[in-house]
Amino acid sequence: MDAKLLEILVCPISKARLAYRADRDELWCRASRLAYPVRDGIPFLLEEEARPLTPEEADELSG
Repeated sequence: MDAKLLEILVCPISKARLAYRADRDELWCRASRLAYPVRDGIPFLLEEEARPLTPEEADELSG
């Protein structure tokens, strides 16, 4: 994920900053508790493409 792109991307639901998880190739939002897929380097920031974060994943963002 391009660092400059990551600086300007926000969650379309909460407008909060996103955290890139390279191991999952996803962008995670703590505020909305959603994970957005990144496919071939392209983030898919659509609510219908997102999956809910598990409680464990949400805890990872907090700590």
